[in-house]
Amino acid sequence: MSDVTIRVARLDDAPRCHEIYVPYVRDTAITFEYEPPTLAEFTARMERTLERYPYLVAERPGADGRPYIVGYVYAGPFKERPAYDWAVETSIYVDRGSRRAGVGRALHDALERCLVAQGILNMEACIAATDVEDEHLTNDSWRFHEHMGYRLVGTFKQCGYKYGRWWDMIWMERHIAPHRADQPAVRPFSEVRDELFS
Repeated sequence: MSDVTIRVARLDDAPRCHEIYVPYVRDTAITFEYEPPTLAEFTARMERTLERYPYLVAERPGADGRPYIVGYVYAGPFKERPAYDWAVETSIYVDRGSRRAGVGRALHDALERCLVAQGILNMEACIAATDVEDEHLTNDSWRFHEHMGYRLVGTFKQCGYKYGRWWDMIWMERHIAPHRADQPAVRPFSEVRDELFS
């Protein structure tokens, strides 16, 4: 999509990113949170992420011609112990009026470039899944990640309860760089961001 621009998120983007996220909490089983975080909590999450990992936003021209955020993506630790440093968990959210328009792919591709530059090897995605799609959950996220080259590595049956139903959770994985016996340390995102977003 040629009119989408990807850039590093700023903390003053938090209100718009929060606005995108809240309906996912209130109306879907895509996230297993029951109540939306406050804007202050959401902003603190962004700040913690940016200390080490990429947090990116996608913008398109709004009705007034000015850039308008239509989605965001970020990475976080897969697990906290140091042996897991080369794997991250990814999260991506697109404004519900901008889905199926290439925004998700643009965000994912940009995130992957950042992670490769950092020396990350594994992208892991934790995705809600269902045998019966409804207004709360489809398997679109599963299909999206499959299309992006992820493989299914695990299924947890009926492990999340929301809207009076039990939902499955799957893990999907994509390897983005070779695994070596003498693996270099991962670089913080702050060390590579200027190379990627100058």
